[in-house]
Order: sequence, then structure tokens, then C-alpha cells
Amino acid sequence: MILKTARVSLELLHTFRIARSADDVRESLLVSLRDGGLAGLGEAAPIARYGQSADSAARAIETIMEPLQGTTGDLDRDRISEIIAPLSESLGGEKAVLAAVDIALWDLMGKQTGLPVHEIIGLDPSKTPHTSYTISIDSPRMIRKKVKEAENFSILKVKMGLENDYEIMEQIRGLTDRPVRVDANEGWTKEEALDKIHWLEEQNVEFIEQPLPADRIDETRWLSERVSLPLFADESIETIDDIPRLKGAFSGINIKLMKCGGITEALRLIESAREHGMMTMLGCMIESSIGITAAAQISPLADYADLDGNILIGNDPATGVTVKEGRLILPEGPGLGVELRDDSIGRQLRVP
Repeated sequence: MILKTARVSLELLHTFRIARSADDVRESLLVSLRDGGLAGLGEAAPIARYGQSADSAARAIETIMEPLQGTTGDLDRDRISEIIAPLSESLGGEKAVLAAVDIALWDLMGKQTGLPVHEIIGLDPSKTPHTSYTISIDSPRMIRKKVKEAENFSILKVKMGLENDYEIMEQIRGLTDRPVRVDANEGWTKEEALDKIHWLEEQNVEFIEQPLPADRIDETRWLSERVSLPLFADESIETIDDIPRLKGAFSGINIKLMKCGGITEALRLIESAREHGMMTMLGCMIESSIGITAAAQISPLADYADLDGNILIGNDPATGVTVKEGRLILPEGPGLGVELRDDSIGRQLRVP
């Protein structure tokens, strides 16, 4: 297989501000894996929280180009797992790069078989969940604008974790009564979380995501025993080995392909979470339609979806999954079903 890459700057429609950062642009690496006349597409959206960047991802990709050149032939799920296992070892913490290769392999397998990814797995495309639309931390004027832009979505995801949490929620409740999911991005202390969650219990909130810093599992367990809203782990869950220790502290986990390493590992995480009696949500970073569509292809397996990263950018280089009245609509076509919009990116990836 021949691996090609293209670096893209994804321009956000609005500043994306959470408890620990604010961004106007995020960089992704798009990849293609060509075998014969077919090419699978993937995406690496590096996560700064875990020490990744577009530069580190580009360096990591260089280290796996040669090993992949010796890989050829028809793909199935077992063969993809065989290819991914040694790459996971060599890439270490560069999970977004691993995800890009894994996604491209699944796309290529779909093109080889003529089947969409969801059909290969045996999923019903009519069973995709509704996705939330993210309202990041912002001024009152911008929050009004974002809520207006989210009219097509039945669920909002509201970022919190700073001193204006009450004001943000009060403003949103003055604009809409739609269900809300709150994400504190590790921004609260346990006492602060207890007070705020008790207040949020009366605000039509579905659940709270990552209220405390990732390593505060015992404190999160203490919090979980004192609130009625489910708590979901995001930063606290990185690998499948984390799941057993999270039981009792969290009711569910947020699975991101960029965080776990792709579709192959996400399927394992969903299965393990089910075995431990935990709910699952498929989440995302700021990604193009390539990464978002990859997650959407397996979304019928999840209890919840937060797959709006492509909707928050103004220069999406690809087309793929869409949203109708808040529900994810999978594209037709084999593999991911995505197509590139930009001919210059296609030339870099050598994809027609």
C-alpha cells in the first residue's frame, strides 16, 4: 500500500472556547492508502490535550510509510487488526495518526467489497442517533447567534468550566427549552461540581461530561453518589484498560476515534463498556467530514452521538455524513462514502 498525506487548516466558524483553550483554526492531516486502483481515505485530528500536534503527527506518519508499503491484498476485519496492532506499538501516543490509518483501511475495505462500513459491521443506517450541536464558551451575543444556528438540532451540548457557567445556562434557557448536555472539560472542583450539578438537575440537562480533572476518579465517584444526572468520562478514558476502574464513578464513556485510534479500537471500547454496564457516546474533535463520517458509520451502536466537528468549520475539504432534523444521515457509497471537494488535496493524495 502507498500512503500519502495532505495537511489542511480547518477554519472554525466561531472561536471554539472551552475551559482550557480557545482556537480559531485546527490542523488535520488527511491520508490516503492506495492499493492497486483503489484508495481509502482517513484523517488525523491531533489532540493537544494528549501532547499531539500537526507537526508531531506528520513526523509520526513518516515512520510508518515504509512498513505499510509491504502491505497488500484484500482486507477484512481480521486483516485490518493484524495491520493496526504493530502500528499501535510503534506510534505510541500518536493515536490520531493510528486513527487515520485505521479509518483509511476501513474505507479501502469498503471499496474493495463494494459495501459501506456500516453494512460490513451489520448495522442499520436508519438507527443512527441524533447528534448534539456544541455551544462553546462565549459572549452573550455569540451564544444567541450559535443557538440560532443550531435550529436544525434537537439537542445542544454546552461547554462550561469557567466562572460564567450560571450565566451561560440561564441565557440558553431564555432562548430554548431543548435538552442540553453539559461538558465541563475538567474545569470544576468536586464541591463546585456538586453545587452546579444540583442546579443543572432542574434545567432539562441529560448528563454531565467530565466534571473533574481526568485523574480524580475517587472524587468523581464521590460526586456520582450525590447527584442524579449521569456523568460521562471523556479525558478520563483513553484506552480499553481504563474502563474497569471508571465503573461506579461514571455512567458512560465518550469514545472518540482520534483518542482511541480508530474504528477498530472504538468497536472494542463499545463492547467493553457494554460488558461493564456503561453507556456510550461517540464524540469527536474538530474534524473534517472524513473523520466525522467514520464515527457516524458505527453510530448505531452508541447510546448518544456528539458528531458535529465538521459542522463547526467553514472550509470542510470533504463531503460525507449529513444531519436532518438533528439525526445523522449516512452517505451512500462503499466504505465511508466520503468524497473530496478540493482537487488540490486530491492531487496530493492522488485520489481522483
